[in-house]
Amino acid sequence: MILPKDRDPRFVTIRRGGMLTDADHRLLALWAATCAEHVLPLFKAAQPADPRPRQAIEAARAWTRGELKMMEARALGGHAMGAARDLRGAARFAAYAAGQAAVVAHVAAHELGAAAYAIKAARAAAPEGTGEDAGRQECRWQRDQLPDAIRALVLDDQRLRNHICWLVFDC
Repeated sequence: MILPKDRDPRFVTIRRGGMLTDADHRLLALWAATCAEHVLPLFKAAQPADPRPRQAIEAARAWTRGELKMMEARALGGHAMGAARDLRGAARFAAYAAGQAAVVAHVAAHELGAAAYAIKAARAAAPEGTGEDAGRQECRWQRDQLPDAIRALVLDDQRLRNHICWLVFDC
């Protein structure tokens, strides 16, 4: 469970009665795609012929450019999450990260799902006994990628939802 019971109006677009601008929504999707892409090699190592997670990441980016409709990006996100179902460990989490990145087009609050699953992938791929450190390094790397325009929003979201995101944002 990565979404709160009550929707945060900061992650609901203005046209739907929230506070999120279209520009910031696109930045959230791009950041989520960057987080997912960073761990995509962990999926590719296990499933080199499966294009679904890569397609989901590309869909997130295409949506931000206006080249793909939200429903198409969301569907490709679902396909990436389908690629995860029969896997375990880092590959599974990397596929989920890609899927979450694509569905940011539909629900902006999935941005933390992409980041959290990427951290879980980094933890799972690390040598035994080093997973927590690998997760903290991934978390710090992600934060370094945050655009200034959404930095405070995402950091506050991490603080508020850390407990439902497996406490991965303690970095």
